[in-house]
Amino acid sequence: MPLSTGSTPALLIGPLLRHVDPVSATVWVETDRACEVEVLGRRARTFCVGGHHYALVVVEGLEPGSTTPYEVALDGARVWPDAASTFPPSRIRTPGRPGPFTIAFGSCRYATPSTVALAEGIPPDALDVYATRVAALPEDRWPDALVLLGDQVYADELTAKTREWLSLRRGEPVDEGAQVLDFEEYTRLYAESWTDPQVRWLLSTIPSSMIFDDHEMIDDWNTSAAWRRQVTGTGWWADRISGGLVSYWIYQHLGNLSIQELADNPVWQAMQTRTDDSDDAESMLREMAVAADEDPGSMRWSYVRHWGDVRMVMVDSRAGRVLDEQARRMVDDAEFDWVEAAMRRAVEEGVQHVVLGTSLPWLLPHAIHEIERWNETLNVRHEGRWRGRLAEKLRQAADLEHWAAFGDSFERLGRAVTSLARGEAGPAPATVLVLSGDVHHAYAAELTEPGGLTSRVHQLTVSPLHNQAPHPIKVGFRIGWSRWARRLMTGMAKVARVQPSPLDWTKGAGPFFGNQVGELVLDGRSARFRLLVADERTRETEELEEVLDLALTDAVPAEVPG
Repeated sequence: MPLSTGSTPALLIGPLLRHVDPVSATVWVETDRACEVEVLGRRARTFCVGGHHYALVVVEGLEPGSTTPYEVALDGARVWPDAASTFPPSRIRTPGRPGPFTIAFGSCRYATPSTVALAEGIPPDALDVYATRVAALPEDRWPDALVLLGDQVYADELTAKTREWLSLRRGEPVDEGAQVLDFEEYTRLYAESWTDPQVRWLLSTIPSSMIFDDHEMIDDWNTSAAWRRQVTGTGWWADRISGGLVSYWIYQHLGNLSIQELADNPVWQAMQTRTDDSDDAESMLREMAVAADEDPGSMRWSYVRHWGDVRMVMVDSRAGRVLDEQARRMVDDAEFDWVEAAMRRAVEEGVQHVVLGTSLPWLLPHAIHEIERWNETLNVRHEGRWRGRLAEKLRQAADLEHWAAFGDSFERLGRAVTSLARGEAGPAPATVLVLSGDVHHAYAAELTEPGGLTSRVHQLTVSPLHNQAPHPIKVGFRIGWSRWARRLMTGMAKVARVQPSPLDWTKGAGPFFGNQVGELVLDGRSARFRLLVADERTRETEELEEVLDLALTDAVPAEVPG
């Protein structure tokens, strides 16, 4: 439990500017004690979970296309911005301004530079450097949205400072392989990741949308039914998964929700009925987390963002999986129905760009795609026998659990995307774009088959923000795009009688390595993908190098971005 010191409340984490639409916004904070939080004259009481105090302030009555600087006060005393800060004032910028709409995106951020030793060999933190870059730009060149596609914290890869903290908390030394165990230890990860000055300012000013991936819980989370049987048989998993999901709900998911979704959310509404500051909601949220883990259909982590001509449908590709080997699905049928309905509504409403967010890439390098389809086929065909057990060991060892390894879901998403791109659900948008992370490199790929597509369909993958790709991974992904590797793996799949896919795609750019931030620039029916990289060459200059500026459409932008 955090200790309160001083006579007035203190801001521990935040503010984070989260859901922003043309007329409203939500601002999230963590404080050191119960208090009243005020933003632009709107007030909210903190709620308590595990002795920690949080608030989500709803700001309404904003003007479309407006810019509104804001401060944060706790019990009437201003605590943000810091008087000594050199960053521009935090502000709420609502959609509706003329000109391009820019989405910055990436995934996989291992702690912060101050907690990682140079000896670990991790290149500069791209999100830190990006924040400094943005702060130096005129406001009209700032990104309009920040999309974080998984692994905001690493529960299973801890920094030396966090291991020291765990040793003190647990009263015994912890080794290098230590992992967090419960909600309290998860709060340490978020404090470590979100309190460095650069990222703190960025998150206070650019509206953020988030989704989890495996490392927020544990590597290989929900890989397969066999994996799940193994982990649920341990004595520590129940506290780990409940702590992980409770912390995710508080720190990430709550801010993904619109004002209407908050009003319709039974868990959030139950929180609002707690008028006593000492009424701790941890047990209630633990019940929610246990139910969500045992019955994924009880909680939908997927959501939608409305940005004028741009619509983003964020798809949970981890917690909602159906793991029955004979009926594997990335999400269950009811949630997939919801995803498809959200995509159709977007084109019915005349959206120009449909963006699908998913932590795991849909279109992989061809050879890797074929390996994952081959592996899934063997697991299904030989479940319970020696060939199946061998295939399962390979699946877990090589992380063969992307969309390609859930063949039914891969093809269903393909049908949904091509239906939009052919104009079968309404006027075809200019693009259908899939944003992903996870694989510790960046690339762009474009769907080429089946034909008859009016929209351009691209997979854009950017990862990591702050981590590294070991040399074997770099070699593997370069080989994965090669023609000979594709022919070899396709031949192996044919021998195993793997059902071929009607989909095909071609690499547009990549692979790129280093720590990275992607920018998707959307202007009318025009779309561009820019990639900014920080690596060992830029460590001393602390700058991002633009390594790619790729046109995703043939359209001319209505206004050329500066």
